[in-house]
Amino acid sequence: MVDTTKCAADGAEGPVEAMFTADEASRRLGIELLEHGAGSAVLRMTVTPAMVNGHRIAHGGYLFLFADTAFACACNSHGPVTVAAGADIDFVTPAYEGDVLVATARERTRFGRGGIYDITVSRGDEVVAEFRGRSRVLRGSTSKESR
Repeated sequence: MVDTTKCAADGAEGPVEAMFTADEASRRLGIELLEHGAGSAVLRMTVTPAMVNGHRIAHGGYLFLFADTAFACACNSHGPVTVAAGADIDFVTPAYEGDVLVATARERTRFGRGGIYDITVSRGDEVVAEFRGRSRVLRGSTSKESR
């Protein structure tokens, strides 16, 4: 259920779809790309039995990976290849096996080759985690904005 932002001129796959299709780790965890736009993305993931730790709550590493995937979709939406320069996460409340989580990413600012993105991971109306990612456009990317 992807809100397609494909190239209208040739029907080609856009940068977010291409990156997400190649993201084996996220797809194997059942992460779904629901929608995306310039500097934004919404993804969904269900916490599986393999994702819970010894306390029977979702392992923080999986929550980080989920938020990081939303971050990647948002910061790569502009076209040039963009990677994480750093990120941090605050765990607000536990998630449990069977929970359906949504990660909503939004761009806060872009400057030069950098950017800052906030991602909220939620279960319904309840915030599970808040993630902030700092991006960097790789040198040699084809977009004028990356120079």
